[in-house]
Amino acid sequence: MIWHLIAAIFAALAAAGIGLILRNLSRNRLPKWIVPVFAGLGMLGYQIHVEYSWFEHKQQQLPESSVVVSSATGTEVWRPWTFVFPITTQFSVVDSDNIITRDIEGDQVVEFILYQFIRRHTDFVSTQPYLLNCESRELVPLSNEAGEAQLSELRHLRETSTLLATVCGNADT
Repeated sequence: MIWHLIAAIFAALAAAGIGLILRNLSRNRLPKWIVPVFAGLGMLGYQIHVEYSWFEHKQQQLPESSVVVSSATGTEVWRPWTFVFPITTQFSVVDSDNIITRDIEGDQVVEFILYQFIRRHTDFVSTQPYLLNCESRELVPLSNEAGEAQLSELRHLRETSTLLATVCGNADT
């Protein structure tokens, strides 16, 4: 986070320098307030760039075997540009190398870990192990401590679910 602050300060200084150069090229016909306005625009531009490139940056840091199965965009009032161009605020990933396939009573059952990345003032990553029956499309989370199925949170996935296609499609290979 300190590096973002330092980068924002340098972006402000660079933009203020551009404003100062424009003021000098115009032989001081441009008003003095153009320099701090350019500095503010430089900081704002840097912050917008970081927010919109967060998703791609995080994807590049993941291993080759990671597959993004869902992402969510959001809008915020204090960032009015997000109403025109929504920003990716979270996404979920499955590591295809860590999928365990079992055949239980003729049904293909897959155990995997779903990683969820959430953008906040600091990045937040949560992990949750799951058990998925590929034939019935039943998804049930496993408790992190004992690995027991939490049947009260059982849900059914749609046939077109990216998670189902990723996890069960990978299990076939």
